[in-house]
Amino acid sequence: MMDQQCIKEMVAKEAVQALVKSGMKLGLGTGSTAIHAVRYIGALLQDGSLQDIRVVPTSYQTLMECERWGIPLFTLNSLEIGGTLDLTIDGADEVDGCNYCIKGGGGALLLEKLVAYASASYAIVVDASKLVEHLGLRFPLPLEIIPESRVPVMKTLQALGTEVQLREAVRKAGPVITEHGNLLVDVRFKSPVDPLALEAELNQIPGVVENGFFTRLHPQVFTPKGV
Repeated sequence: MMDQQCIKEMVAKEAVQALVKSGMKLGLGTGSTAIHAVRYIGALLQDGSLQDIRVVPTSYQTLMECERWGIPLFTLNSLEIGGTLDLTIDGADEVDGCNYCIKGGGGALLLEKLVAYASASYAIVVDASKLVEHLGLRFPLPLEIIPESRVPVMKTLQALGTEVQLREAVRKAGPVITEHGNLLVDVRFKSPVDPLALEAELNQIPGVVENGFFTRLHPQVFTPKGV
């Protein structure tokens, strides 16, 4: 039996081999599976198999890994990118049968969504444990909120019948602070919900910057086969 990291690496490489071509403008995602795509693209650039790749990273984790591999880095605002991408490869915390996703477990959902929704094509790389029938029942839905809205946003979400928890840091006292200076709350649903409707509705709550439902795209999902 292959260990989990080997499975993640295999899935990420499969996506890169199938989709990434020289000359592309790429978004590269965050997390334990997506990081293997970053490393493989770096290796292909170093051996000359890929050329003229321009990458927009979705987090400091991804940015620093790209730096280690010498991958050319840009932002969506760079003239070389012009606000649009050919392809984004990312991971997900959950994927349902419609290929709708929950993302944000790593705290980078805001830039992940900006990059994904700026892309002509979108690919998700996950292991089989991330495939679910209904989103948000097992893995909580993250919301990025401005700090001043913490109490009213959490009360509003609780009034909708959800369980809400402010995300606490692991090796720092206090809450997680996102790369844009905001807070994260994690929302658990008690019964199945409509992620397509909720993606728009949750963002109407004053103080919510973005939520972790990704439903506007129908990504190609890469999962392990035969393991």
